[in-house]
Amino acid sequence: MKKRIFLASPHMSEEEYEKKYVKEAFDTNWIAPLGENVNKFEEELAEYVGAKHAAALSAGTAAIHMAMKALNVKQGDIVFVSSLTFSATVNPVIYENATPVFIDSEEETWNMDPIALEKAFEKYPNPKAVIVVHLYGTPAKIDEIVKICKEHNVPLVEDAAESLGSTYKGKQTGTFGKYGIYSFNGNKIITTSGGGMLVSDDEERIQKVRFWATQARDKARHYQHSEIGYNYRMSNICAGIGRGQLKVLDDRIQKKTEIYNRYKEAFKDIAEIKMQPIPENTVPNHWLSAFVLDENSKVKPNEIMDALDKENIESRPVWKPMNLQPVFEKCDFISICNEEKSVGQKLFENGICLPSDTKMTEEEQKVVINIIRELFK
Repeated sequence: MKKRIFLASPHMSEEEYEKKYVKEAFDTNWIAPLGENVNKFEEELAEYVGAKHAAALSAGTAAIHMAMKALNVKQGDIVFVSSLTFSATVNPVIYENATPVFIDSEEETWNMDPIALEKAFEKYPNPKAVIVVHLYGTPAKIDEIVKICKEHNVPLVEDAAESLGSTYKGKQTGTFGKYGIYSFNGNKIITTSGGGMLVSDDEERIQKVRFWATQARDKARHYQHSEIGYNYRMSNICAGIGRGQLKVLDDRIQKKTEIYNRYKEAFKDIAEIKMQPIPENTVPNHWLSAFVLDENSKVKPNEIMDALDKENIESRPVWKPMNLQPVFEKCDFISICNEEKSVGQKLFENGICLPSDTKMTEEEQKVVINIIRELFK
């Protein structure tokens, strides 16, 4: 069988920085949640993105959940959420028994449409929070979204799980709202095997999140609990991996950008293919390179994915919007699209995520490109 070409897979540093920090954990016999690596990873990640405080957690999903808790989201509350995303963005809203209202995308970034967000505020004037996603590492129209949230005095949470290292007007995604979250899942631009981070400039809330995430143990000699807690803290081993990975984040962004640019150049003469746009004033991390086919394209997304799969090459559809998911079918959906299909649905039905693995060689990428180009001859 031919060597597998992955969509995105873990990539440890050639310098083996990760081993150094993991070895320190072993040498100090600190193979447990919390520890020096956790403390340092929080500090180093916060410094990299320009946030004042950070809490290292077991997953990006846990980080969103803790953001919901920190905002006192509860039963009866409404939270506006980007529809075109992975379910982990919205599941924590349900954990707190709140009600998600999904907001459609716009075509210039594929992210939350600010005009649809305004429309949502007209229908639901008092949501508890807004969760915006920076899809595939491309920043949303964050200036407009921040302005709308401030006008309505509603806190913004940035799901920057896919966009660590991406910037808008030179500022890191995840640092525009009240809270930002990052994911270090195995497929992300850097990984801790699993794990996530919640960042904020609010020191008191981050300290509270650390308390909740460590089973909400009160300060007492015995085990005493005045609140419900969670086992959400990152382990010292995972944090050691993260510290090493953080050292090569800029290199990974450069490689992902090269991959995106190579695809863009290779498909520029195929009118039916449009790569995910790069909005003005943004520098995406290009976590995944994705394109959308013209709705009238003679070649369909499944044909492309099937052709790649035959050669042991992984590809995926664009996320299926949350408003189309069976589990959320009763939730409201806000769009300004007057057509039968929303922007998010059209992106899902016509979009493809291409292999964007930083271990992929230029020759392997050419194989991917040639397979796709052959279909359009």
